[in-house]
Amino acid sequence: MTMMSPERVRVTTRVPINVQNTLEVAAAIIGATVNQFIVQSALREAEHIIEQERVIRLSERDAEAFFQALSNPASPNTKLNTALKRYEDARLDDQGTTFSWQPRPKRV
Repeated sequence: MTMMSPERVRVTTRVPINVQNTLEVAAAIIGATVNQFIVQSALREAEHIIEQERVIRLSERDAEAFFQALSNPASPNTKLNTALKRYEDARLDDQGTTFSWQPRPKRV
């Protein structure tokens, strides 16, 4: 019996003969051994599952941060106050013109 290196471990499984046959055919098509095929396929699926879970968790965390920001908005800074003043001045300057600062109604 050979000793396994600490960096590598053995994974074994029992499968029905029809599953083994399918795995052998698929492995042969891509030029891999059954072992290589199983490891590559299982690893790809495992990484996909982990990534999906990460996306869901990040999405939940990001949504929570977004709603917290909406509930507790930061005070406007100097640049935002300056931009608002410039906007209000421009609106006052344009009174009496045909230009409308209001958004157009949405078409149905």
